[in-house]
Amino acid sequence: MSATRLLVLGIVRGYGRAHGYRVGNDLLSWGADEWANVKWGSIYHALRSLTQAGFLLDHDDVPTRTDYELTERGEQEFMRLLRDALRRPHPRPDLVGAALAMLPSLPRAEAIALLRERLAALESARDKARAQVDGLVDPPHVRELFGLWEQNSESAAEWTRGLIGRLEAGAYPMAGEPGSPGMPGSWRELQFPPYPPR
Repeated sequence: MSATRLLVLGIVRGYGRAHGYRVGNDLLSWGADEWANVKWGSIYHALRSLTQAGFLLDHDDVPTRTDYELTERGEQEFMRLLRDALRRPHPRPDLVGAALAMLPSLPRAEAIALLRERLAALESARDKARAQVDGLVDPPHVRELFGLWEQNSESAAEWTRGLIGRLEAGAYPMAGEPGSPGMPGSWRELQFPPYPPR
């Protein structure tokens, strides 16, 4: 799974229609070049490949600029990527980062349910690592590796519990709720700075 694909689909979805410069500026303003290794080249490559795969439509209404729009298949792919990134812990932080950036696209109850799946997987990984620490005899220094995995899993589980609690308490407007940026095309109503055409 690619965090870049999820992010690009999500931004195009959020605006309803967006050109590559707008997609890139949003991602870079979120620091995605650092936490998801998103670069201008990977953004334009994702736009082209997503269009070729039928997830995006391209429009050349404005000379020297291509706007992109999500197709029905693109909406399904976006939701599939979002749900998978939220429910499954991955060793790399870029996928959960992408999922968090697009979190309001999900209804509150579904987001909480997916996070509970994530929490169960993290607790299972923590318990497995703990058993490996306790059971390892030789070489003893490898215990540090399993200890690191145990601590990482527990820390991620603690954060996930906190996010579940915040969502249960009503934090963040989610899809279907007033003021949510989670519906297709809803970003036009938000206060994002205007970007010059490329």
